[in-house]
Amino acid sequence: MSAPADSTAGLAIEVRGLVRSFGDRRAVDGLDLEVRRGESLGLLGPNGAGKTTTIRILSTLARPTAGHVRVLGLDPEREPAELRRRIGVVPQELALYDDLTARENLAFFARAHGLDGARRTERVDWALELARLADRASDRVNSFSGGMKRRLNLVVALLHEPELVFLDEPTVGIDPQSRNHVFEMVERLVAGGTTIVYTTHQLGEVERLCARIVVLDRGRKLAEGALRDLQRLASDRRTHALRLDAGSDAEVARALLAERGIAARVEEEFPSLEEVFLGLTGRALRDDEG
Repeated sequence: MSAPADSTAGLAIEVRGLVRSFGDRRAVDGLDLEVRRGESLGLLGPNGAGKTTTIRILSTLARPTAGHVRVLGLDPEREPAELRRRIGVVPQELALYDDLTARENLAFFARAHGLDGARRTERVDWALELARLADRASDRVNSFSGGMKRRLNLVVALLHEPELVFLDEPTVGIDPQSRNHVFEMVERLVAGGTTIVYTTHQLGEVERLCARIVVLDRGRKLAEGALRDLQRLASDRRTHALRLDAGSDAEVARALLAERGIAARVEEEFPSLEEVFLGLTGRALRDDEG
């Protein structure tokens, strides 16, 4: 008789009743969380919601006060070394050496991940190309723009080909072109089957990059699901509208509706500011300007 199937086998992250206390304050307060392998999950919440603390626990950088935690089937507290070999962490604060070049930074972190010889050279070259920094590989990081540093910070976490990557506000303080390139790098990871946990204050980033969203506040989970699921949760606050793509005949369409007693108004739909900016200035990176 075969063994019963393990219902958690498809999970990259399994958390039950997670608590992290600092004195009398609970930064994480009884959190339950599941992330499937290959899934892109967005963690949303205001400052103090517990997002960063949760990521620190899941990535072996902090210990839980209580609760059950498994990441890639491992206990982060008891098996930290093995887990670190299989995950990547892109921290909110830049983790780079300013006095080293981009290539030297990558080579240092590649060695830390156990890569050597031709394999290390191959992965460093790959990372420079992915971040579009190959032409600046020999320049010191202290000469880089904020966007260049953020892109380098991201690929450092990918050198050892992790199965799971935590990204904690990876686009803070960068220009729209670099932000768009970070998005493209994350989308490439997701397409390749890497599990992603992404935290940000920017709702549009999660909408673009994440298949499922978890909303936290005061260390507790308020809601979870796909974007459409969360929109349905607010159904009692929704207004309903009939959309007509009438083009230049919008006024005619409104008049015809009015004849039948249907109130209508004509509204123009505008692209977002970021779409306007990228449309005007292009998507090419601007590393050498300014």
